[in-house]
Amino acid sequence: MGKIKLFLELIKFEHTVFALPFAYLGMLLASYEWPSFSVFFWVTCAMVSARTAGMTLNRIIDLNIDEKNPRTKKRALVTGDFPLWQAWLAVTVSLAVFFLSAFMLNPLCFQLSPAALILLSTYHYVKRFSFLCHFALGSVLALAPMGGWLAVTGVFSWTPLFLSLAVLFWVAGFDIIYSLQDFDFDRTYGLHSIPVKFGQAAALKISGGCHMAAVLLLVLFGLVAGLGVIYWVGVGVTAVLLKVEHSLASGGDAGRLDTAFFAVNGWIGILLFVFTFLETFR
Repeated sequence: MGKIKLFLELIKFEHTVFALPFAYLGMLLASYEWPSFSVFFWVTCAMVSARTAGMTLNRIIDLNIDEKNPRTKKRALVTGDFPLWQAWLAVTVSLAVFFLSAFMLNPLCFQLSPAALILLSTYHYVKRFSFLCHFALGSVLALAPMGGWLAVTGVFSWTPLFLSLAVLFWVAGFDIIYSLQDFDFDRTYGLHSIPVKFGQAAALKISGGCHMAAVLLLVLFGLVAGLGVIYWVGVGVTAVLLKVEHSLASGGDAGRLDTAFFAVNGWIGILLFVFTFLETFR
């Protein structure tokens, strides 16, 4: 149990709430009804296993960086409390569950699963050469609503694309805020980020622009999907929470940045799902 706790802390398992509600949104709105338990179960397994594999790979790939960063040097993989071979084992098991889940959903999900694996395996490297790393992370989480939609329908549609793009800009925006914590370290060790490239004040403005784009895309999605007043309330709540996030981040305090990153963003996906669920079944 101690090892499991260490591992869950290592990969920040609680951050699964960022993407999972959006997978459920795509799943729900694909047919405007709650899917079978089988689809719900395998979508959940696919999302959790994909994120677990991606975050564990992130810790493995960034191990040398984490050893030098004061913020991350106490992570269990750095200290050796969680052995490297066990991290690789976790990646292997997670990917096995992911591919099995995709196979159990439908042929298209299984055929596309290698593309998802490529994204999960490569986005970690982008910060070594480009300040667009925040958007690379956003593109990974943007797979969630499209994946939920495809799990139900088994066919492509333009409708969930707006939701996926909203997730991309939302994630990029809050990752820019989160990267402010490593501004000095990234600049010293030659890592790339929008704060390093443009400065901290400009980075907050770019993050704000990303979040404005996310809200606009949520509006477009609501129009295309024909959603009603309860969904629009959810979009309004999302906009307010994003404003709160930027108010917290503007002070530059590390504790406030943590709150802005986790507490606020964790609620955004959950509340938007709840409001959309209520809209669908009212």
